[in-house]
Amino acid sequence: MSFATDKTKLSTSGCDFIDEAYLHALLSRRATKEEVADVIAKSMAKKPLELAETAVLLAADGPELVEQIFDAARRLKRDVYGNRIVLFAPLYIGNRCINDCRYCAFRSSNPAAIRRTLSADEIRAQVEALENAGHKRLILVFGEHPDYSPQYVADCVREIYSVAVGHGEIRRLNINAAPLDHAGYKIVKAAQIGTYQIFQETYHHETYAWVHPPQTRKADYLWRLDGLARAMETECDDVGIGALFGLYDWRFEVLGLVAHALHLQKHYNCGPHTISFPRLRPASGVELTRKYMVDDEQFKRLVAILRLSVPYTGMILTAREPPELRREVMKLGISQIDAGSRIELGGYTEAGDAQVMEREQFQLGDIRPLDEVIRELLTDGYIPSFCTACYRLGRTGEHFMEFAIPGFIQNMCTPNALSTLMEYLVDYATPETRQTGDAAIRRELDKLPDSERKQELINRLQRIQETDERDLYF
Repeated sequence: MSFATDKTKLSTSGCDFIDEAYLHALLSRRATKEEVADVIAKSMAKKPLELAETAVLLAADGPELVEQIFDAARRLKRDVYGNRIVLFAPLYIGNRCINDCRYCAFRSSNPAAIRRTLSADEIRAQVEALENAGHKRLILVFGEHPDYSPQYVADCVREIYSVAVGHGEIRRLNINAAPLDHAGYKIVKAAQIGTYQIFQETYHHETYAWVHPPQTRKADYLWRLDGLARAMETECDDVGIGALFGLYDWRFEVLGLVAHALHLQKHYNCGPHTISFPRLRPASGVELTRKYMVDDEQFKRLVAILRLSVPYTGMILTAREPPELRREVMKLGISQIDAGSRIELGGYTEAGDAQVMEREQFQLGDIRPLDEVIRELLTDGYIPSFCTACYRLGRTGEHFMEFAIPGFIQNMCTPNALSTLMEYLVDYATPETRQTGDAAIRRELDKLPDSERKQELINRLQRIQETDERDLYF
């Protein structure tokens, strides 16, 4: 079967915008202290960096310069996002797949993989378990297979939105699935999805071809690269990009991500809503090559550089990483994490304390319960947030960027974060987490200037504690 690109179905901006010769040339340069300082100053002014400017930060490998980059990333995170960390959980719907990606346990040729697609009743059971833990935001994950058509994805979304247990409900569903054509995106958008996420995996053409064998759908580099442009042309204006670090030189992949963000900004007046940067992890039936593995120090550098390069894009740190590293990396620009995550099919009701490698795509590094993660965040001075207000009020895509640039995120999102945190504390938290959270809310309220907005927030927090009212967002 041939999967050659049908160029008539590409976006209006459809082209291969990854100029490898140019990117490699940028990586061969050196950077002076003055150049690094100038680039950091531009980032701190909340202006997106060009590729050559990102390359300056990548070339800055001396300890003193690296620490300057780390410090700037910490400050930029505080300036743009405050101390909020948005929480979500992944929900794997089905792992049937026509692709044969060398790094993935769900690849079609892996005989060890246990194939499964959750039934409607099984999906509801998973969602009820997630709601009973306190989750409000999910990302649905699908393999690439004819069974998982746009209509099927849309039906799953509507089914999940209909599930409510007590005060529990899912308020935002993001999607991680195969690239679609324009018609397909319209179908899933009509189901009120949030972000549509597609990882290019690697932006390096030769490596992409090696890990995605020919005669598979995913082998079509351009179709995948253009996937989010097509989404944006069909009003899926919140999109997420990502690369799987460890397949090729991490510095090249950083430039690839920035090039992708710039391409979307140029053609659609809006960059990606989120960037993800997962590292290769052990997986059932997968032999990993260590040539391009990213160590912890390199990982921290790439996170900080991405934070500075794309100031208004959310950055997602996944549970692939162990708790100790997540705690350290969080400071460098992270705005979203998953927590209480299980990625086995049916894992939220069927898995025990140990992971079952034959039933999951890769091995997680952090499977702590949601409550434990929230308590740690509170202890470290963060405000865990389940807020979804912007998405339901139309503050998405280009409009979201308009609000974000003048600092709207911190001013508007802090009250909403506190409201959703109070919901969690009242409805789901352990006594220890409730005590820690109540103290954190009092501290945050003390920071807010006296105003009608603050008084209304205090009123809403009290109503959440004393009544069944929920979802009181600004």
